[in-house]
This record gives sequence, C-alpha cells and structure tokens, in this order.
Amino acid sequence: MLRRFRNRTQAGKLLAAQLTEYANRPDVLVLGLPRGGVPVAYEVAKELDAPLDVCLVRKLGVPGHKELAMGAIATGGVRVINENVVDWLRISPEIINEVAAIEMRELDRRSHTYRGNRPLPKVKNHTIILVDDGIATGATIRAASATLKKQKPRKLVVAVPVAAASTCEEVQAEVDQVVCLMMPEDLCAIGIWYEDFQQTTDAEVCELLTRQKLLVANNS
Repeated sequence: MLRRFRNRTQAGKLLAAQLTEYANRPDVLVLGLPRGGVPVAYEVAKELDAPLDVCLVRKLGVPGHKELAMGAIATGGVRVINENVVDWLRISPEIINEVAAIEMRELDRRSHTYRGNRPLPKVKNHTIILVDDGIATGATIRAASATLKKQKPRKLVVAVPVAAASTCEEVQAEVDQVVCLMMPEDLCAIGIWYEDFQQTTDAEVCELLTRQKLLVANNS
C-alpha cells in the first residue's frame, strides 16, 4: 500500500490512471494550480492527450503564519474566506484586504510570466480537470472552482493526489466530481505525503506548459 508519493511526477502518473475515461476527448482541458500543481497536472494532461494550462489562484496566508490559509483569491474578482480561521484568530477585514492586495499583484505577475500574451483558455462547454498537488484547507481549490464555474464548463472535475476526507466532501458539494488517491484522517500538511516536495519554480511551470503544448500539437 502506498504510504507516500515519491514526488509530484509519480503522483501525477498515479492520478492520471484514475482519469482514463477522459482520455483523447476534444472537450477536455487540464488546469494546474501553480506552482506545485502544475507538475502533477502535466502528467495527467500527457496521459490523457489533453491541453494543459494554469488556473491562477493565490492563497491568503495569515500574517506571521503564511502556511495557514484564511482564504484565497482568483482572477475575476473571486474571493473565498475561511470563516473558521478568520473567526478563530479574529482577523479584521482590513488585514484580509491588505493581504489580498499583495496577492493580487502576485497573480498579475504570474499571469504575465506563465501566459504572456496568450488568451485565457476556453472553459465554456468544456470538461475541466482541475489539478493540485494536494488540498489542505480547501480555500484555494474552492476559489479556483468558483472562478471556473462562472465560465460555465460542461463538467468540473477536481483531481488531487492527497486531501483530508472531510475536505473532499466539502469540495464535492461544489463541483461535479472529486478524484483523490489518498484521504488520511490526519492530513497535517501536504508536504509530509511526498518524499520529495521541493518548491516548483516559475521556469519549471513555463517549461511544462510549453512541453505539453508541443505534445498535443504533434499528436493532432
């Protein structure tokens, strides 16, 4: 029984094996959450012979405890707040707005870095497979899902290697399907479920996007 993933590449290959019903379909688009979700999404897109792009979302980290999400923002003005964390730590709306402004600037920077002048991917009437390397609080994936649902996809699938069972249930209520390989009772942190959880760089994200674009072009 698999206890930990070797790295994001292995996790993506194992995840792709659970998504074969979506292979070789012209309506399928795989979207990775940068940065760590993109290497996982690349393996899924490669196996399904599907286009790969990014869904830009930024976690709103608690000041002084950035790994703890008090919410998330996404392109299109979407903001999801983790009410439990905000109430527990008594975080003011002013602090949320300050952090959101900083993260919006990072969203804009990443959009320019990863996409340049390329148009946004077509989501309407497509089957979208949204991929990350794991789900902790669920704020980021919910912000991404909210953004995508505004664009009226035919079907929205969330696919991740690891997440808490309770979080999967929450996400399932907001999308059409959730595919998750491991659902530990005590998640703690996503990184402990990987032997190698090194940070993915902007350069690696760009390389994987370009590589899959060429693969799809050659196979068409």
